[in-house]
Amino acid sequence: MTGLSDFEIVLTPLDEPSLARLLEAAVADADPHEVMPPVDGPPGWTPERREAFLAFHRRRSLDPDTAIETTWLIEVDGRAAGAARLQPVHGGSAVEVEAGVWLGRSARGRGIGKRVAEVLLEAARDGGAARFIASTTVDNAAARRLLSGTGADLDVRGEEVDARLEL
Repeated sequence: MTGLSDFEIVLTPLDEPSLARLLEAAVADADPHEVMPPVDGPPGWTPERREAFLAFHRRRSLDPDTAIETTWLIEVDGRAAGAARLQPVHGGSAVEVEAGVWLGRSARGRGIGKRVAEVLLEAARDGGAARFIASTTVDNAAARRLLSGTGADLDVRGEEVDARLEL
């Protein structure tokens, strides 16, 4: 899927080869706390944290017995730049999908998140979702701008920001 005119953005469904590329991108261009749940130990990309990153994605996306979401590798001009995900959530009588995106630092601020959000919204609609939800923090101004730009209603609760868009 292409996006902005000055570079190509492709979302590829996560598999083992793309998971290895995603880990390489995370190690090269993101802090662990930006892209995965906390892992005890010293800071940085320790061997244990790298294994936890792989196990996290295998459990949530790749293992058919435990998968709860669909995850895509985000590529910009053929280079792994981050990940996007949709997780079905049942909200009362309507199916909701929760979205998540992370981009490596070198890919931020270039309009890539906007194109990825468009693709996720399209995938949510195509999948029959009635509502699109996402969460961020008040200090993540870029994510808040991106979410409000989709037309989502933002609800600020302390440090947390929840976004909700009827599809």
